[in-house]
Amino acid sequence: MTRTIGMALFCAGALLAQQAGQKVNVPLRDPSRPPQIHAHVLMGGITVRGADVRDVEVSTSSRGNEDEEEARERHPGRSEGMKRLNLPGNAGLDIVEDNNVVTIKTSSWRSPANLTITVPRHSSLDLKCVNNGEIRVENVDGEIDVDNLNGRIELHNVGGSVVAHSLNGEVLATLDRVDPSKPMSFSTLNGNIDVTLPADVRANVRMKTDNGDIYSDFDIKLGSSGSREVEHERNGAYHVRFDRGVRGTINGGGPEYQFTSFNGQIYIRKKK
Repeated sequence: MTRTIGMALFCAGALLAQQAGQKVNVPLRDPSRPPQIHAHVLMGGITVRGADVRDVEVSTSSRGNEDEEEARERHPGRSEGMKRLNLPGNAGLDIVEDNNVVTIKTSSWRSPANLTITVPRHSSLDLKCVNNGEIRVENVDGEIDVDNLNGRIELHNVGGSVVAHSLNGEVLATLDRVDPSKPMSFSTLNGNIDVTLPADVRANVRMKTDNGDIYSDFDIKLGSSGSREVEHERNGAYHVRFDRGVRGTINGGGPEYQFTSFNGQIYIRKKK
């Protein structure tokens, strides 16, 4: 009961802090363990920065998409001589910490707001954006899973493992370190993929772009492209399909790394 009441007060305080443009400090139950951060935003973007900190810090910056004049145009004449009281940048921030799992959500479709989250360097991230923002991560080492429906993804000086997907936007990533046991995936429907990996990385790579080209300065040992798949349909038809993807190995091979774009170029770079 005490923890439930405390959490309700904490969430209420977080909302008030957002309205005042202040920062919210989220204490972790066990600062000695890497936290898991789940941040989901309907309108706006997310920036996560790793730092030498023990807690998680969340701040918002309003991106109200209409000024006073635009608001009055929606209801002409009715608001003459009156003051507008609702805050255009209030995104409905909700934060919960439970056993080192920090869940951060916004709920507004009308008022975009950017989240800036400072986390311990060793953290796992699950980040999702829907509209009107990009996802940016800096100096975080852990399991990183990011999904942006309409916007770009940028990952700078990160480590561990990455799954990054954008429907409409570029995917850019620079990894200082990789988990040698984990597969990774970088994909977008419309946009380029540009990934920089450590020079000593070992991986099996699968690369595919329907409308673009693939480049790398790694010495990738290419295998067969256009792998063949045979299917027998229910009516007895014989169907052979050749995948347009390219396969290869880096430094002898390792876990599978996938790079997939429908409309865009793919760049796989060796970190200098």
